[in-house]
Amino acid sequence: MEKQLALLLNELQGIGQSGKKYGHDVFDQERYDQLLVVTGKLLALLTDWDETQIQHYLYTDDGYATPKVDVRGVVFVADKLLLVKEKSDDSWTLPGGWGDIGYSPFEVAAKEIYEEAGIVVTPLQLMAVKDKAKHNYPASLTYVYKFFVYCKAKNTAIKKGLETVDVGFFTQQECENLTLSLARTSKEDIKAAFSYHHQPKNTICD
Repeated sequence: MEKQLALLLNELQGIGQSGKKYGHDVFDQERYDQLLVVTGKLLALLTDWDETQIQHYLYTDDGYATPKVDVRGVVFVADKLLLVKEKSDDSWTLPGGWGDIGYSPFEVAAKEIYEEAGIVVTPLQLMAVKDKAKHNYPASLTYVYKFFVYCKAKNTAIKKGLETVDVGFFTQQECENLTLSLARTSKEDIKAAFSYHHQPKNTICD
């Protein structure tokens, strides 16, 4: 699916969800309901989702529609970057995942790094905040902000986790030869991580 089309579907779902929550006029409520029905029909035509997946996408969340948050940890040892190989797609990525309720972004980064790579870290700096739709990631029907947290390793003994099949530290040149999990980590992210590590700077934010 084209990224622009995915973005438009995200916007339609968000308008319908927010309108149903905050619209007071009964006729407006009917229009928002119809908007979600039409969005569902478009999803049926443009994706391979079944009816259960479409209904989940359209109606699971309540209230004002907001982006989800993906948190990635950036860890270096001896000028090598920590990456994990995801079990789900057998590809490499910065360790991380969705933000968890009850955890700050720094706490999520530390938790995910430990769970996926076995390394205890101290989060030091928010390196970047990226609007996923504005960068070179595959099209997604989930609107996402990506947080990148620069961390210091307290140990270097790596260990794969439940969702990872391999863990390693890589030079920038070695990273260029890896198959990346592009929905999670792009080549641009890898380049930015090394750039920040070599010369820390203010947080980059879209």
